[in-house]
Amino acid sequence: MPAQRERILACACELYLETGLPGFSMRKLAKNVGVTAPALYRHYDGKENVLADVVREAYQAYQGYVYRALQASTPIERFFQAGEGYLDFALEHPRWYKIMFSSPERLGMKELPDDIEAMGCGVHQFWIDRVRECMQVGILKEADPLQTALTMWAHAHGMILLYHQGFFPMDREEFQSLFEKSGARMMSGFATSSFAGQLEELYMEDQTVPQV
Repeated sequence: MPAQRERILACACELYLETGLPGFSMRKLAKNVGVTAPALYRHYDGKENVLADVVREAYQAYQGYVYRALQASTPIERFFQAGEGYLDFALEHPRWYKIMFSSPERLGMKELPDDIEAMGCGVHQFWIDRVRECMQVGILKEADPLQTALTMWAHAHGMILLYHQGFFPMDREEFQSLFEKSGARMMSGFATSSFAGQLEELYMEDQTVPQV
């Protein structure tokens, strides 16, 4: 990404998260970037296009973090590596994480551009597939993969938002341990009896992914 465009998007993300849509304007953005408004309009014709590009960049980065799990050889390894990628992205790019989950209306759009919508649907299906294949090999109890995936995501998303908002006053390493242990307790409710025991051993003793 050209350096100027990268700076525009970084400033746009920060301005939006600080002021919301009512306080976001191309003039304010230009001032934060350090250029004139006419110069900014040479890159973007309005704030909606700028914000769409911010969300687009966020999703592209997010995909890179979670899709690398597809290189793993077993369902459980893919599941855990995808979870690690999700957490790494959220902690390393907190601004992108926050804006990525803003609704189109809050971004001043009737709907997201088709390419962003497609990325969102693709990642959504990716998580359902990770859950489904864990059910198929007897790691998770047979159930609706969509509903199970949504419950797991809601837990992970809630934990991360609380951490970002300062409700867990701890460093990254401490939060990561809390996140993983809390996730294991939640996941044990969906696990088969044999895997639930492995989860307890995994997060109470060491961090080696169990082989299933």
